[in-house]
Amino acid sequence: MKVLMADYGVGNIHSIKKALEIAGAEVEVTSDLSRLPGAQCVVLPGVGAFDAVMRNLAPVREELRQKFEAGLPALTVCIGTHVMFSGSDEGELVGISAYGGRVRLLKSRTVPHMGWNEVVTSDPIMEGISERKFYFAHSYYCDADPKVVKGITEYEGFTFPTLMRDHNVVSTQFHPEKSSAEGQRFLRNFVEFAEGQI
Repeated sequence: MKVLMADYGVGNIHSIKKALEIAGAEVEVTSDLSRLPGAQCVVLPGVGAFDAVMRNLAPVREELRQKFEAGLPALTVCIGTHVMFSGSDEGELVGISAYGGRVRLLKSRTVPHMGWNEVVTSDPIMEGISERKFYFAHSYYCDADPKVVKGITEYEGFTFPTLMRDHNVVSTQFHPEKSSAEGQRFLRNFVEFAEGQI
């Protein structure tokens, strides 16, 4: 399966590219974001700030939203997940708006949320993963429409969505590429899922 990964020009995405290749995908990284709507499968990686990412995605924002709604398989991670919403308290620009809701500052005592934490979920994308602990690094969370929330995490008394799905888009707050064997199995599950949708 051919995956087109967005390079927003704001960070290193080598680790998620390599992890997806290990999971069986053929990955091309592109800074020409106008190519994303025509891809077989899209990855929006988890590097950058909301407005910096959306400045690059703005020209294809509406077309991408339509493609996602039409069934284009995609994986979005951390900031890649945040831009799927209408907007963020972190920035001022309009997001892709593929999901209902908004991104807000974490309500935990300690921000950012850094390190390993559990994702409570029964979603089939977690098949074969018994220890559902993944790596997090974020200050904002997705205040998402409950119908797309498939997994949650508790941090310092505050519970928030960390796995979302709608149509053929799988979105995580955690970083699977930094989550050892569990993250690698998650990515393999995603690749298998996306291949089945093409």
